[in-house]
Amino acid sequence: MADTPRPAQRDAFFDNAKYLAIVLVAVAHAWEPVMDGSRATKALYLVVYAFHMPAFVIVSGYFSRSFTARPDQVRRLLTGTAVPYVVFEVGYSLFKRYADDTPGHPVSLLDPWYLTWFLAALFVWRLTAPVWRVLRHPLPVALVIASLASLAPGIGDDLNLQRVLQFLPYFVLGMSLRPEHFRLVRRPEVRALAVPLFAGALVFAYAVAPRMRTGWLYHSTSAQQQGGPWWSGPVMTLVLFGCSVVLSAGFLAWVPRRGTWFTVLGAGTICGYLLHGFLVKGAVFAGVFATYPWLSDPAGEVVVSLVAAVAVTLLCTPPVRRLFRFAVEPEMAWAFRRDVVAAGGAGPVSGRAAAPTASGRAGVVRSRTSR
Repeated sequence: MADTPRPAQRDAFFDNAKYLAIVLVAVAHAWEPVMDGSRATKALYLVVYAFHMPAFVIVSGYFSRSFTARPDQVRRLLTGTAVPYVVFEVGYSLFKRYADDTPGHPVSLLDPWYLTWFLAALFVWRLTAPVWRVLRHPLPVALVIASLASLAPGIGDDLNLQRVLQFLPYFVLGMSLRPEHFRLVRRPEVRALAVPLFAGALVFAYAVAPRMRTGWLYHSTSAQQQGGPWWSGPVMTLVLFGCSVVLSAGFLAWVPRRGTWFTVLGAGTICGYLLHGFLVKGAVFAGVFATYPWLSDPAGEVVVSLVAAVAVTLLCTPPVRRLFRFAVEPEMAWAFRRDVVAAGGAGPVSGRAAAPTASGRAGVVRSRTSR
């Protein structure tokens, strides 16, 4: 009897990284309504925003290295990214329309609202993956594209194209990484260096907090829209890229390598990402932060942080993932040719999205020679 192939094993390191990063995303979103007037909270916000989405995009690029647009990969891209984008973009638009009492808020698939932009961006990035694979120096090309986008206010808001282009270098960087690069950042000396790195980042962020425009960290507007001269766009693009990559490395250095109690939650970070926005925006629309101004006090900000962390943790659990599988990672076998469905069921796992994408199957490890 022939040996049965061993199922692919998930890498605990990446699942741990995804969970910890999604907690930071949720906590940072929860800080937004309460950080006005708090220099310390804004400093923390600036540091977190400097690396949490770049780290997500880097990991997404890393797991896109073998994407060649095979039919089974395209199927997973559609069901794991495009379909969730449509579902949640419509859902969030309707939620804002009725919960915020803004009946005129449009339902548009071309203008992502709040956090759905990442799915639209990932769809575009993943489609361009074969292009970056054939270029000799893909990262400099991506940085030039991002720099040019930062000085072009006429790009428009369709699919949040500014973010797509300005975050592109992080995706391309992820595609350029190899397993040994992640082993390097987990070395003890790198972990030790991460402590003064983040301490210095917090001190710097505290110093510039009163003057720093948070919009630079969103990568969603041009330099002119940020009130700066045209040349500040490319300069800030390159400076923030360097800072974000270094901070992302420092963050990854402290991610546990082995299984922990939250490792299993790494497979459900897409649910945590897409669902926590309803809680944060729901609290804002309901006037919770206006009704309880003490939430803007230091003790209140701690409470807000803890509630956000617990809430997103619950949203990452397997029961929630199963409940929302129809919207987050639908199979949709009926929509594809039989040969594509068969190939997807038995083929390699490459092409599945990395967190926080609409495929909870990211972080699956293949043999070292398979990429």
